[in-house]
Amino acid sequence: MSRTSKTRDHLLPADATYESVSDQVSRIVLREPVPASWKFGFLIGLIMLQILLIGIGWLFVYGVGIWGINIPVGWGLAIINFVWWIGIGHAGTLISAILLLLHQEWRTSINRIAEAMTLFAVACAGLFPILHLGRPKFFYWLVPYPATTNMWPQFRSPLIWDFFAISTYATVSFVFWYLGMVPDLATMRDRAHSRIVARIYGVLALGWRNSARHWHHYQKLYLILAGLATPLVVSVHTTVSWDFSVGIVSAWHSTVFPPYFVGGAIFSGFAMVLLITIPLRRIYHVKDLITEKHLDAMAKIMLASGMVVSYGYLMDAYVAWYRNEPFDSYIYTDRFSGPYDYCYWGLVICNCIIPQALWFPHVRRNTWLLFTISIFIQIGMWLERFIIISLSLHRDHLPSDWSMYYPTIWDWALLIGTAGLFLVLMLLFLRLLPSISMSEMRELVHQKGDSHHDPS
Repeated sequence: MSRTSKTRDHLLPADATYESVSDQVSRIVLREPVPASWKFGFLIGLIMLQILLIGIGWLFVYGVGIWGINIPVGWGLAIINFVWWIGIGHAGTLISAILLLLHQEWRTSINRIAEAMTLFAVACAGLFPILHLGRPKFFYWLVPYPATTNMWPQFRSPLIWDFFAISTYATVSFVFWYLGMVPDLATMRDRAHSRIVARIYGVLALGWRNSARHWHHYQKLYLILAGLATPLVVSVHTTVSWDFSVGIVSAWHSTVFPPYFVGGAIFSGFAMVLLITIPLRRIYHVKDLITEKHLDAMAKIMLASGMVVSYGYLMDAYVAWYRNEPFDSYIYTDRFSGPYDYCYWGLVICNCIIPQALWFPHVRRNTWLLFTISIFIQIGMWLERFIIISLSLHRDHLPSDWSMYYPTIWDWALLIGTAGLFLVLMLLFLRLLPSISMSEMRELVHQKGDSHHDPS
């Protein structure tokens, strides 16, 4: 038996058939009662979402003065949360598109979840630049529409770059996610017991009839979109790092930012996929579709991308030391032993030291340990954004301006609230749409069947 077919055997149940795969995925939506854990999670998400609405409402009434921002820390949790969410969001399409182009068959069980994660994380991220505008009701001024007043956006502003980068990325990611789901929506239509449900899925399936012509166009377009999405993801996150490089803050001029921002996106993205898939496989009993092989592969990539991120931290500090410029050296001394040193060392522990446990196979296949490590990675990546933004600003060239930055309850309300928005959207997705690609899993079953007749 070839190595490919052996690998494929670890991705599917031994007795998997076209029917069993479709039934196992579709019954999560069509037949299984709503689990108590789903209801509990949805309730928690709704409560957190209320916190977000209250936080936004209070912001609209009193303005950004309710946040902890000051001079010189004009960028606080709003931008920190934006960069954190956008990092998570970039990973989903990157995971799905790159693994598709590299013909990695193990992606079939996680690609749909990763793509949905992208959309919801980008929705959370997109809120923060709008709320940070000061006058959010004029957010549409960012759009270069043909205004009769000849007032155009300031194209030299990073805010405009973010607008184009995020809107383009969100559009391509949505089309990529939706297109990949069309064959599965047709399966849901054919399996629905209610006429209304069948009609809804039928409309969403865009008239898919499983014909050879449909499959030919689908596969060609899906590959084209994957090819478009891959460089787009890299360029968009590089644009986010570029936002910093055009600032006048010395610590933001590091040339290592673009690669380690992309590495950090993959790092936090795989951690978030694990935080979603581990409870999913337990609650919906899909351990034979999302197997230990999938968890092991994701953990290995997380370990590799974590090493890239650690290398970025090292090079960032080394370049500051090598330049021997007093202010740059002071910024890094402040990180190591300043008033926020606990954040820096927390970052090192969460992003550099704890992921080293993933070198051990029994850790990579232990769901509890993987889940815990993924939580630490999310905390570490958030601390990384906090350090890049707040620590670089709070002590500038003029000591009389120095000030500490303390987030207020309204800053935390937006972070908690967007986490609630993400949780609610993700739970609705898991409940209403096929969370695992049935069509691609059936293709694996087909290839596995062929491999059994492989004389090698």
